[in-house]
Amino acid sequence: MAYQTFRQEYLQVPPVTRAYTTACVLTTAAVQLELITPFQLYFNPELIFKHFQVWRLITNYLFFGPVGFNFLFNMIFLYRYCRMLEEGSFRGRTADFVFMFLFGGLLPLILSLHALLFGLFVNLVFLGQAFTIMLVYVWSRRNPYVRMNFFGLLIFQAPFLPWVLMGFSLLLGNSIIVDLLGIAVGHIYFFLEDVFPNQPGGGRLLRTPSVLKAIFDTPDDDPNYNPLPEERPGGFAWGEGQRLGG
Repeated sequence: MAYQTFRQEYLQVPPVTRAYTTACVLTTAAVQLELITPFQLYFNPELIFKHFQVWRLITNYLFFGPVGFNFLFNMIFLYRYCRMLEEGSFRGRTADFVFMFLFGGLLPLILSLHALLFGLFVNLVFLGQAFTIMLVYVWSRRNPYVRMNFFGLLIFQAPFLPWVLMGFSLLLGNSIIVDLLGIAVGHIYFFLEDVFPNQPGGGRLLRTPSVLKAIFDTPDDDPNYNPLPEERPGGFAWGEGQRLGG
């Protein structure tokens, strides 16, 4: 019975969110079981381009550190905001969501390569946290009137959430460079997708390739699908929210 309930709940998670969070959990489990090591996963341009270890372009987004508070914190935010984006503003547009994943995954790598060339930010070896912050940033800008409650200590509107998370990361003694990278990538995507097309003389610069639409977009929509409501992004003491005036 428990297995059937878990399976049903698991299959209710939209496909992109399900695939990414599952890959992150399985990667962490493999490291915990010592089947692989983080040294086989981290972002290393020399190993990628000279030794053709191209899997590092992906695996550096799948490992959030050993199981502990930092891992759970990141996974909760990744799951919640990735799912709300997929079920909210990307509902019925899976190909566009996959394209955002590709954009949000490729741009940090490019920025990291440039930083390495100039001798900066050499500790950017795992970019999963930056990707999570990017998702949070896009969601927060698309839901500006949601009021957030962070640990019951701070109440603020959604656009401030990425900055609050960065401050919390700083309090934990972590580097905020990864958070800033995620915010920068999220802002670039939001500007190109939501702001610039509505400006005089503007237009859409980000267009989902037709091959992605052919693979991921389906005309049928499940009438029994139960999306996670965007006005309730929490369920935990951090990240809870409600719409102003709601």
